[in-house]
Amino acid sequence: MNTNVRVRIAPSPTGYMHLGLARTALFNWLFARQNNGKFIVRIDDTDEARSTEESLSQILDSLKWIGLDWDEGIEKGGAYAPYVQSQRLDIYSEYTKKLLETGKAYYCYCTLEELEEERKKAQEAKKAYTYSGKCRNLTEDQKRKYETEGRKPSIRLLVESKVIIVKDIIKGDVEYSSGLIGDFILVRPNGMPVYIYASVVDDMLMKISHIIRADEHLANTPKQILIFEAFGEPLPEFAHAPLVLGNKGEKLSKRHGATSVEEYKKMGYLPEAMINYLARLGWSYDDEKEIFTLEELIRDFSLDRVGKAGGIFDQQKLLWLNGEYLRKMDIDARTKAVIPFLREAGLLDGEISPEKYEWMKKIVLAVGDRLKTLAQIVDYAGFFFVDKVKYDEEAVKKNLRKEGVVDALSGLKAKFQETEPFDETSLENAIKSYGESAGLNPGKLIQPLRVALTGKSVGPGIFETLILLGRDKVVQRIDEAVNMLAL
Repeated sequence: MNTNVRVRIAPSPTGYMHLGLARTALFNWLFARQNNGKFIVRIDDTDEARSTEESLSQILDSLKWIGLDWDEGIEKGGAYAPYVQSQRLDIYSEYTKKLLETGKAYYCYCTLEELEEERKKAQEAKKAYTYSGKCRNLTEDQKRKYETEGRKPSIRLLVESKVIIVKDIIKGDVEYSSGLIGDFILVRPNGMPVYIYASVVDDMLMKISHIIRADEHLANTPKQILIFEAFGEPLPEFAHAPLVLGNKGEKLSKRHGATSVEEYKKMGYLPEAMINYLARLGWSYDDEKEIFTLEELIRDFSLDRVGKAGGIFDQQKLLWLNGEYLRKMDIDARTKAVIPFLREAGLLDGEISPEKYEWMKKIVLAVGDRLKTLAQIVDYAGFFFVDKVKYDEEAVKKNLRKEGVVDALSGLKAKFQETEPFDETSLENAIKSYGESAGLNPGKLIQPLRVALTGKSVGPGIFETLILLGRDKVVQRIDEAVNMLAL
């Protein structure tokens, strides 16, 4: 095993944890665990205007929820602290000074208007724009003149003409010409280092061995290679994973539905299912195996089996997978898992007595395999926890607003009032007996009865529903349905 593997993610706290970032974090985590290495979480907050504490908290909570524990970094500390870029500005200044002293970087006094003029001329000549390098060889007098004008310089890397080869574990060799890159900015006029520069200094000092990240960062890689070389540092290995895509092959966005880890947590997905699904998004093992334990993922994952094409995010497949994980949970674990969702919906409050908990277990058991996410407990079983049901208009129209339904419900109510014991066999006999006496097929009574009791046309089995509601509530709800139909 390689004991020197050190990998990292460096999210910007400017939004939620996108599924793409979660998958990148997972690939890094699996690679570290497989190689007995270290997984590091550091924060890229050099975009001061957009970085927020709320976003940072949400990102860290999402990582913890899906179970990606980190070995070093924010909240954990480590030998290379601090792990937040805004707290490392003195370090970047020190390394920038080295580049300036060795002539690998220089001050650029060009204004935004001058740079825009250069860009415009390149556009008119139908050429790709790169900085002209006109500040490369300024004299001290020229620099002083610009400074007396109040110009604040940026700092650019001096880029020599060469071919840069990105040796990528996933994509293979990718070539770039430095002539298409030009002398690029390392430090903005306000003294803040740009992301690609701060990131290299961090990777260098934290001894990062492999940079595993999304395909969209590939364009930054030749510039970062040039920065490593300017410091005379060995390169880490690079692996650029394909993007997570929508169902038509476009970049995943809000129009495809939920795109953040937090949204899936709120919808009642299990972290184990999310991990399993994200791991398989762009990584192939074989054509048959879909469900992996964490131990299997750590053992079997490999970067060379990550595809070059983007992984298509399939909401239905994730839903199916989550349902499989829910089905495998024992009834106690499943019941405890749905409780926060019932509380969130205002259906539960206070302490839950042992008797009520046993009743709830029976409800979860009755819902059974219908439950594909934990939040669906509210839709499938919310009616058990309220005094008055909310009727689905379509279900009422289709099943209750029919000739003879009020009489049928009244007849069933009379039967249920005298049914003893109030169990499945007796209730089945009661419905059958009433149906025969009224000349009705007992099967045709089930749906009207279900809608009267639950307000919905789908849910747990009718006998389980009757028993779990209990005789008093069943009678009360039939009365309420009859009264509603009379309006």
